[in-house]
Amino acid sequence: VEVEARSLPMELSEKGGVENNGFVQNEAFEDKETDSSSQEEMPKTCSLDVDPVAVEETVLKPYAGMPKEVLLQFSSQARYRVTREILFWLIIAGAVALVSATIAIIALSPKCLDWWQASPIYQIYPRSFKDSDMDGNGDLKGIQEKLDHITYLNIKTVWITSFFKSPLKDLGYGAEDFYDIDPIFGSMRDFEDLIAAIHDKGIKVIMDLIPNHTSDKHQWFQLSRNRTGKYTDYYIWQDCVQDAGSVIPPNNWVSVFGNSSWQFDDVRNQCYFHQFGKEQPDLNFRNLAVQEEIHDIIKFWLGKGVDGFSFGSVKFLLEAAHLRDEPPVNKSQNGVTITAYSQLYHDYTTTQVGLHDIIRGFRHAMDEFSREPGRYRFMGSDDDEKEDIEATMMYYGTTFIQEADFPFNFNLINMKTLSGNSIFEAVDLWMKNMPAGKWPNWAVGSPNAARISTRIGKEYVNVMNMLILTLPGTPVTYYGEEIGMENIVSENVSEELVNSGPVATLPEKSPMQWDGEVNAGFTEGNSTWLPVNRDYQSVNVETQSTWSNSTLSLYRALTSLRNDELAMNRGWMCHIWNDSNVFVYVRELDGLDRVFMMVLNFGQESVTDVKAIVPNLPSEAVIRLSTHFSNAGEVVNTNLIKTEMGEGLVLQYKTTKPVHTMEAFQGKCFVAEKACYSKAFNLLYMNC
Repeated sequence: VEVEARSLPMELSEKGGVENNGFVQNEAFEDKETDSSSQEEMPKTCSLDVDPVAVEETVLKPYAGMPKEVLLQFSSQARYRVTREILFWLIIAGAVALVSATIAIIALSPKCLDWWQASPIYQIYPRSFKDSDMDGNGDLKGIQEKLDHITYLNIKTVWITSFFKSPLKDLGYGAEDFYDIDPIFGSMRDFEDLIAAIHDKGIKVIMDLIPNHTSDKHQWFQLSRNRTGKYTDYYIWQDCVQDAGSVIPPNNWVSVFGNSSWQFDDVRNQCYFHQFGKEQPDLNFRNLAVQEEIHDIIKFWLGKGVDGFSFGSVKFLLEAAHLRDEPPVNKSQNGVTITAYSQLYHDYTTTQVGLHDIIRGFRHAMDEFSREPGRYRFMGSDDDEKEDIEATMMYYGTTFIQEADFPFNFNLINMKTLSGNSIFEAVDLWMKNMPAGKWPNWAVGSPNAARISTRIGKEYVNVMNMLILTLPGTPVTYYGEEIGMENIVSENVSEELVNSGPVATLPEKSPMQWDGEVNAGFTEGNSTWLPVNRDYQSVNVETQSTWSNSTLSLYRALTSLRNDELAMNRGWMCHIWNDSNVFVYVRELDGLDRVFMMVLNFGQESVTDVKAIVPNLPSEAVIRLSTHFSNAGEVVNTNLIKTEMGEGLVLQYKTTKPVHTMEAFQGKCFVAEKACYSKAFNLLYMNC
């Protein structure tokens, strides 16, 4: 083929069929040298005219699938290099920003509420909750049968009182074996099944442990009274003076149940010390081996899956070594006539130096199990210091050394009179004395106090439940308070039970009232260990679950409100007003314009002008919840809030000026776990 050359000649090989992709010389011809000695005939060539501009445009244009060599030609060009560098630094900047934002969110986010803070605690006395084997005594399987009731109440934590093997003196609070279940409640297998069932429902379980004393049937005591090895000093023994056939104790110390706290043992021929019944000798906590025994017991039950402990009677763990007489309350009283616990100041038998070191030892043993992710183990102390609030607060520990997560608060139980003022004083006493950053708790019932209905009246059951479920902190509900159970009549208690412990604490332990059938659905047997209250046909779970205005329905609505509203579970609490009739306070959270105001009546019918107390308060508020269910949703004037005796209102309103920011209320507002809400990002943060 002959082509006439026009501008630029180009030689093409006549070697047939070689295709040149990408304007790169074929490797077959690259750097090929001609052997000068070769006589081989050179290939014939022909000339071809090509436009140079077209060639350049073709060379610079990239295409899909080009080899590395061609790609590198383009990568060095400015328009590609700059774009690549911009994308690279944008990715780096984006990654840095993302990491920084994550760190900032973590740093600024408040600590999440732990499980023992986020839910009410439901306290169960196992012998009275549900009987599964028809012997008239509640048991562990019975608790398992009724776990749906716990979830129905929106509760995530149960507290089971003592179930150790015991002669059941003092109703089971003196253990014969800390490592076993009393047969009346079931077996260890029953306990393990119960723990598994509780955890399957997302519930945590706390159990009682009273380390101060054991039963006199305990193996340790039997070995100690025989002076066997290390057990010789496991209890507190002292020589007693014998005089004319009677025993004279070492000092005037009196037990909680009355009479001398010293009991002569004819096997050891000495007196042993007991702060409670004579069948419950006190352990000697000045003996380090005893402390280690208790640590081992703690670890054993935590290993079984228990999520926490309530340590009871801990203020009695140590006694003064000098054994001096305790000072009488009435200095003119003849010492021989002192037989009641209330007749002495207990300066040498409670809260001694070194007590909190022992309690910190309990905490240290529990912390070994709290290292598991998501398995923090709760520690509470169940001691009622009554008038000594400072001594109570010491159980929280110090800034650097933690003891209990909280000591249980019995201020609302110990009130001598009921009024708006007394409720305020009980709440204010705890909040003002609680160490900074600690978490409060509230209880209105316990196995050792008369029920609300009996103690202060049926008309105040709902408003007391409303109080503890809307205050900041963890509310504690004793079984049956959610339906307004009452004490049984003491005269109906059998003589056998009267002899087994303090009869004064029996009426509040009557069987749980599940339905209106025989024995209130507590047992299918013919009898119950304590009589069922006569009001069980109307005061029971089944009946009240069908009434929209029942105590049970209100309790559920309050727990739902507490769970659903941030201001209720971790916001500020500001005291607004109190008088002989009402106690008024608000719950609010920085960043939320929705505020809840509680107007609770603990006296007679009353009218309260709250707007005059809080000038920036809106003129109207909506009733979110009321002890009178039919009032929910109504609008009230804040300058004329009317409440009847025992009525409680949860009012809701919106404002941009929260009470805790007002100068007039400085010193009247409290917050435990401070947090602020960002509406833009829908998250909580700390620095606000």
